[in-house]
Amino acid sequence: MKRHPLLPAAALLAALALMAAACGGDDDGGTTATDTDTGSASATAPAEPDDAMDTAEATADDDAMADDDMAAEESTDMADDEVMADPLDTNGDGKVVLGVAAAGPRDDGAYYQALVDAAIEIAASNNWEAPVIIDNIEPAVADTELENLVAQGVDIVAVGAGEIADPLPDLVERYPDVFWYCNCGTGFPQTPGVALSTNDGAEIEYVAGYATGLLLKERGGDSVAMIGCCDLGFEVETELAFRLGLQDVDPSFDVTYTPTGNYPFDFDNVAGATEAFNVALDGGMDAVYPYLGGAHEPLVQLANENDIIVMSAGSSKVCERTDLHWDMAVLFDGGDFARAIFPGIVAGEVQEGSIYTFRVGRDPEVGSKICDPTPEQKADLERVHAEVFEGLHKDAFGEIKGIAYGGG
Repeated sequence: MKRHPLLPAAALLAALALMAAACGGDDDGGTTATDTDTGSASATAPAEPDDAMDTAEATADDDAMADDDMAAEESTDMADDEVMADPLDTNGDGKVVLGVAAAGPRDDGAYYQALVDAAIEIAASNNWEAPVIIDNIEPAVADTELENLVAQGVDIVAVGAGEIADPLPDLVERYPDVFWYCNCGTGFPQTPGVALSTNDGAEIEYVAGYATGLLLKERGGDSVAMIGCCDLGFEVETELAFRLGLQDVDPSFDVTYTPTGNYPFDFDNVAGATEAFNVALDGGMDAVYPYLGGAHEPLVQLANENDIIVMSAGSSKVCERTDLHWDMAVLFDGGDFARAIFPGIVAGEVQEGSIYTFRVGRDPEVGSKICDPTPEQKADLERVHAEVFEGLHKDAFGEIKGIAYGGG
């Protein structure tokens, strides 16, 4: 690049100015340099080319500085390109891919779909590739299916439920570069190499029972059917805590639990759930808690057809749905957990090996909400959430967990 393009022109201007001054003296009748006036004129004549030279030199210096600045910017841009490599590109292929492992159908409209929908949103908001999703994973093949995710070039694996999380310690050792996250649910222990989000099921189900009690009190009735899977520990915890909240509204209220799936972890048995619903309907149930995955929405449809109070099992978005009607939402939405956790993962603030427990009364992601509450119901439910966080029912929750998981 030419650094001093004005200097030859400046020299030429100076020479021409001097010649013009000399010629002008001859035309005035031979005025000499000893003339005071002429001398003054002769002394000032070169000022114009001197100024031009000064300007040319300044411009040349500016050009040189501009060239240096451009070179510095190019160097900075190259450095930025190197720095801009995403730390979550754990396999170094220049892109970030999030893999999702779901234990049930990705489109169940309930617990399983919640994480899938959130993963799609999270990937889009961070300009990552479209997520790779494997759903309907059975616990017996969880290790293989999680390996299949890794084989598809994912950088992060989000495991959607504790029932398919048993292989994680071994997988972390085999694939240490992958970032492992698990929404492993109530009571799952802190695990090296895995960023965990969890919750307290007793807290959540207590306020769910209380909210259902408020609806029964308003509309009439006293019985709730909880239709679930296989009498698993966390289902026992759910039933007991739900009953506690229900009866804190009115001691005459009660809930009856019916398992409908094939052991273990079958929350998608539509035929079994439908049969249980019909039996409960014949028995005079007033509300139904379809604690299910793939079989959840079919029971919501039946509840709508029979004007039965019905609630979600995890999803926080049901109150906005228009295709089906829910009266309330029980909040343990895996998508909401991911939306809360992933900004910290992206920022490097949430590390593998950490655990965050969502608490009722502190975190809006957990608890219960009535879709169209009266002002009194809203205030009452807010009070109960706060009491749970303050530890008012801590001892009762401890007893429930002992029965559900400790054989007490």
